[in-house]
Amino acid sequence: MIVVTTPTGQIGRQVLDHLVDAADGTEGIRVIARDPARLSARVRERVEVVRGSHSDAAVLKEACTGADRLFWLVPPTPGADSVEGHFHDFTEPLCEVIGHQGVERVVGVSTLGRGVAKNAGQISASLAMDEAIMATGVHYRALCPPFLMENLLSQAESIRDAGVFFLAVAEDRVLRTCATRDIAATAARLLLDGSWTGQQDVPLVGPDDLSAEDMAQVVSEVLDRPVRLHRTGSADYKATVLRFGASEAWAQGLADMTEALKDQGFYGAAQPSTPESAPTGFRQWCEDALRPAVLG
Repeated sequence: MIVVTTPTGQIGRQVLDHLVDAADGTEGIRVIARDPARLSARVRERVEVVRGSHSDAAVLKEACTGADRLFWLVPPTPGADSVEGHFHDFTEPLCEVIGHQGVERVVGVSTLGRGVAKNAGQISASLAMDEAIMATGVHYRALCPPFLMENLLSQAESIRDAGVFFLAVAEDRVLRTCATRDIAATAARLLLDGSWTGQQDVPLVGPDDLSAEDMAQVVSEVLDRPVRLHRTGSADYKATVLRFGASEAWAQGLADMTEALKDQGFYGAAQPSTPESAPTGFRQWCEDALRPAVLG
């Protein structure tokens, strides 16, 4: 039995689609969903549903009863009072369930930066989550992407109306990227394979050597209109997310993350590409996802 968290989220939904479409169709699938109505009718016909949040120990225990594999993702919650507390509130029940429910393998979504990132807000909290999970002794694969291409989708309106997108990164330094489709495909492959053991990071780094300015050029070419990058600082980024309703703690975490990425460079050129696990290039993603979002 495979348990999937965040089955209606950006990554979890794609993981679930891969599992449901698996050719052998022999794996039982159970999902934890706050709102099962958001699951497609096709999916609801093929999976068991446990209603609730996977931060709830009772819900997680029910979902993991009889299960041996788990897809794990802590959802971003901009209203959280504490970044570290938010990740801890999800991870503590998971560690208890691993110890008592027989879950043998966990595939979790994490980030690049292990051993490098310091005081990096949400990135540091995610890496601490990995350490807590691994301390249980469970077989674990931490999926480690850099900057997600899908982050640009939230700026589709600005790209369309003003020809600009905003990033809090250096304009001329390589920014490694990954498409969520590659995270989901790797997660599903691991979940369907009951033979791997041990604990490892799985870097998911796309094939491009693009700076943020290069990304703006690619976007311009794909959209056939000029699009420019506007670099913002961590203070401006924090102010923006506060205006959109984030808590002070969450906004400060994002500001700290931005400063860490700038100063420590763990999403930069020193990180090699991993085309075998993250084959989607930025131009292809722009054609497939960003162009329809902007022009559709």
